[in-house]
Amino acid sequence: MSQTATDEQIIMTIHADRRAYNREHVVLFLIGAISMYGTLWALGNPFPWTGIVGAAFAIFIRWFYVASEAMDAVWTLTDTRLYGPSERSIPLASIKTVRSLFSAVQVITHNGDKYMLKYLADPEGTVNAILSARDRGMA
Repeated sequence: MSQTATDEQIIMTIHADRRAYNREHVVLFLIGAISMYGTLWALGNPFPWTGIVGAAFAIFIRWFYVASEAMDAVWTLTDTRLYGPSERSIPLASIKTVRSLFSAVQVITHNGDKYMLKYLADPEGTVNAILSARDRGMA
């Protein structure tokens, strides 16, 4: 564990995972392709396969444009807070709930503020680490 400038102990650094990012986009493509094909077929479109092509194009564009921002996101868990992109800082004492959603972790504060740590390789491990740090800090 290393030290931050304010003498906090760094417990873990949380990086986005490329495999999780790619896996989620494959799932988005499958959902989009099936939904669009089904919708076009139900509407009587003679070319429902175009829904699959449209979904592939849309998800590829999203995958390409969001990748750099998503992969650059880094969160740091210390013994007093969780901080991350755009100068977000969450005191551990203010964390009410932490839960995983697919490859993401949602942190909810007592004030109702919500934060998403996205595309994680081990979301359950991250949840456990945050909750453990919070509970140690409150003891």
